[in-house]
Amino acid sequence: MTSSTTVDTTHRPWVDRGRAALNSTLLPIVAALLIVSVVLSFMTPTFLTASNLTNIVTQSAVVGIAAIGATFVIITSGIDLSVGANIALSGMIGAIVAQTTDSGLIGIAVVLLVSAAVGAFNGASVAWLRLAPFIVTLAVMGMARGLTLQISQGQSVYGLPEALNWLGASAIFDVKTSAVVTVLLFAIAHLVLARTTFGHRIYAVGGNAEAARLAGINVRGIVFSAYVIAGVMAGIAALILLGRLDSATPNAATGTELQVIAAVVIGGTSLFGGKGSMIGTFVGVLLIGVINNGLTLLNVSSFWVQFVQGALIFLAVLLDSLNSRRRSRRSRS
Repeated sequence: MTSSTTVDTTHRPWVDRGRAALNSTLLPIVAALLIVSVVLSFMTPTFLTASNLTNIVTQSAVVGIAAIGATFVIITSGIDLSVGANIALSGMIGAIVAQTTDSGLIGIAVVLLVSAAVGAFNGASVAWLRLAPFIVTLAVMGMARGLTLQISQGQSVYGLPEALNWLGASAIFDVKTSAVVTVLLFAIAHLVLARTTFGHRIYAVGGNAEAARLAGINVRGIVFSAYVIAGVMAGIAALILLGRLDSATPNAATGTELQVIAAVVIGGTSLFGGKGSMIGTFVGVLLIGVINNGLTLLNVSSFWVQFVQGALIFLAVLLDSLNSRRRSRRSRS
């Protein structure tokens, strides 16, 4: 008589969690973050210090908050190339109004209104005019940059009211307010995406817009809302940048869109839409922040920073494309 031993995993939930972790798109990016952090801690003794780690989060606040909005947009299978120009334009107009009225609160309101209006313009163009997101936001990027230069006459604005600088310059128990706000916004955005009907509809629209429409979802309204959220996040990022620089500059946030898209895509959000998470975006933001910080500590040329960011985007898109093809082959078989 022979006997065989079988392992019953039916009542072992930790096995399922382990398998889910191995199959998760977060695992590679978390592993990359840990590996890069360990390597940098050996290469420079100042990297793994409390002050430097806090500084990484603080320096990543502008990109991180803008990436929150970009995650909503990209999950709907859209794109926003105008985020950096939106930050510059809303910050410049808000700074001029605040300086003219001598009211930081009015300046804050103007920054958020302008940034939301840019997001609404993008959203209306994509949702109702049915224009390609890439082309629309590329055009808006050029228009916003031109407006910023025209309004400011190419000059920076200094002497901003204290209230306008508060978000980017103040601290809470020796921790920069911008870092605290960034973490809180990520937590809120995660709950919205993962636990609300609106978040589920964002995924549904990105996964299959026609199926979502047939299911009774207001596809145009969801797409429009995603771009407005991206605009508001750009406005909050602008407020942080104003406080950090204590000024508004016409060339502010140049190239930020590259870092934002890199963080979102590296974090596992698919450019094909329908897939992504705020946790992944947060880890992507941290990875880019760690790489930027480490290269700076090692006195590496800033040109290499741009190269690394571009290479990371290429690798992330390549992996996303390969995964999409693999899933497509599985569905056909």
